[in-house]
Amino acid sequence: MSCVWKSPKSRFWIAQFYDHAGKRRNRSTKSTDRRKAERIAEQYEDAFSRKRTARQVREVITKAHEEITGQVLANKSFADFSKTWLSTKKAEISPASLAFYTKAVEKFSTFLGPIAGSDMGELTREHILAFRNHESELFAPKTVNHDLKAIRMVFLAAKRDSLIADNPAENVKTVSQRGTTRSRRPFSIDEIRAVLSVADAEWKSMVLFGLYTGARLSDVAHLTWQNVDLTAKEVRYVARKTSKTLILPLAGALAEHVESLPASDNPSAALHPKAFEIVEKQGRSGHLSNQFADLLCQAGLRKKQAHRKTHGKGRGQGSSQVGLSFHCLRHTAVTLLKEAGIPQAVVMELVGHDSDEMSQHYTRVGKDALSGAALAFPSFSIPKAEGNL
Repeated sequence: MSCVWKSPKSRFWIAQFYDHAGKRRNRSTKSTDRRKAERIAEQYEDAFSRKRTARQVREVITKAHEEITGQVLANKSFADFSKTWLSTKKAEISPASLAFYTKAVEKFSTFLGPIAGSDMGELTREHILAFRNHESELFAPKTVNHDLKAIRMVFLAAKRDSLIADNPAENVKTVSQRGTTRSRRPFSIDEIRAVLSVADAEWKSMVLFGLYTGARLSDVAHLTWQNVDLTAKEVRYVARKTSKTLILPLAGALAEHVESLPASDNPSAALHPKAFEIVEKQGRSGHLSNQFADLLCQAGLRKKQAHRKTHGKGRGQGSSQVGLSFHCLRHTAVTLLKEAGIPQAVVMELVGHDSDEMSQHYTRVGKDALSGAALAFPSFSIPKAEGNL
């Protein structure tokens, strides 16, 4: 016999009933009216007390939804609704976030196949679980969980718009990330020289900026001439990941390199035009990461890997085994400075540490200390490149 009860944490009545296996279930009626909630509870019990198909259960829930809200659930496919949803999000989020959501939606639609063109109400928790498990075999846990988050948002929006009565992705758990952290290590001096020996002029410049400032790839790619003050021997920029403003002294070798570059009369001109165009068009640095991976391969520091999944294995699966990336230049900067005896607080300030929790343990660092840290970097002798960047 079904009944209703109320939690002090919710304004809605909860339906309590038993399914066909005798298991007690609780489901929100989404109603504040007790009599209406009791009718909904009876409908739930009728739906679950006998073995029914998923479609029959959804029909009962849909009927209950219409009784509560007075709204009839419209029919719309996942493919159609996700396009509308992405179009709406375009004005609300950054280009990088939009690209991420778009990719996640494309993955799910590809996985569903023809089902993506069916009514959203046909999709169940089992579809979401199968997608999550399929992705787990191809990509790192972090990627899987990010994609799952995006799919949840699509279904949440569909429920909000009364296209579905229940969100099938709501109770799908994320995958465990324990023991899957990708290990990064610093470059050795010889490895840096190997990369520089195969890099073109622009990539040589980007590697030097990554090494001597600890800047992330996206930040290096977005640098313009107005970010560099050769008189003060400083580089100034806002870290895109943390929104932290960084004013860093140019190490001697980096200052010499920048002075050798063909200057532009336009302060907004990019220091690294090709990379700048890529990140501006795509809104992220994924393509540049792939280019740098190719450089590592040419330098003999990494095995060649496909940038897209092949033969059922995704690039993310292989990348979890990779020890070097552009971000490792950031680790290299920290290692070189610490080995030179630079205090930890100075090192973290110089590379723009992005963890508030960690940064609060360090004292404020002055300009003199940062300049001293910059002088501690070793110098790399690089032949002048012919032509402009």
